[in-house]
Amino acid sequence: MAVNHYENFPVASVLLPARYRPAVRALYAFARGADDIADEGQAGNAERIAGLDLYAAQLDKIQRDESPDQAQFRVLQEVITQYHLPLQPLCQLLSAFKQDVVQKRYETYAELLDYCDRSANPVGQLILHLYEQATPDNLRASDAICSALQLINFWQDVAVDWEKRRIYIPQEDMQRFGVTEQHIQNAQCDANWRTLMQFELQRTRTLMLSGSPLACRLPGRIGLELRAVVQGGLRILEKIEFNQANVFQNRPVLSKWDWMVIAWRVLLM
Repeated sequence: MAVNHYENFPVASVLLPARYRPAVRALYAFARGADDIADEGQAGNAERIAGLDLYAAQLDKIQRDESPDQAQFRVLQEVITQYHLPLQPLCQLLSAFKQDVVQKRYETYAELLDYCDRSANPVGQLILHLYEQATPDNLRASDAICSALQLINFWQDVAVDWEKRRIYIPQEDMQRFGVTEQHIQNAQCDANWRTLMQFELQRTRTLMLSGSPLACRLPGRIGLELRAVVQGGLRILEKIEFNQANVFQNRPVLSKWDWMVIAWRVLLM
């Protein structure tokens, strides 16, 4: 299980009803493609922003009921029309991807949550709209789950993000616990680092659990899918704790045993 903002689309899940798969694939292709423009390859910042602007121009065409230039976006337009999906979540994704190009540090937790609100929460919002379950209460709970998943991805990928010169841990938290960028650069897992990470992990767990009742409210396969996502995220937190927050040498991944634990917990939810 990959716990990050675009992999939370249940693209190939056996729990996803066949009738929804083309729509989910179209949404995933948009998110995956835009994220790759922002994050992959050797392009410069100006080229990445220009590529994302092209995506935004295609959304503008869809908004105006005009035919997009590329086949990928024409398929997306059909999905948006068929399922009456809002365009705003897709625009928010582009906003977050553009921010990733230019912003490498986050001063406060509130600033980081604002990023999550645009980089992760739109995924859950779109899926709820697709399933016609986008009530205000469901959307709020989904936002909590998706933001928690994004944060979990940050905590497990500290070393990966450092290679891209990014730090998603709030600067105010690093200062509070006496952690500097040298801790990350040197893979220094001392008492200060472990205390900082425990603080972040507990805060993330609380956020995830605040939204988790949604997984029991939603009917059928979507509910099972979401329970697995929630339990997968919580399991990653446990593995980080088990390794004493040493995400430098022990990036947590889910094994077959972990999936057995997740399956059991899904049944207990």
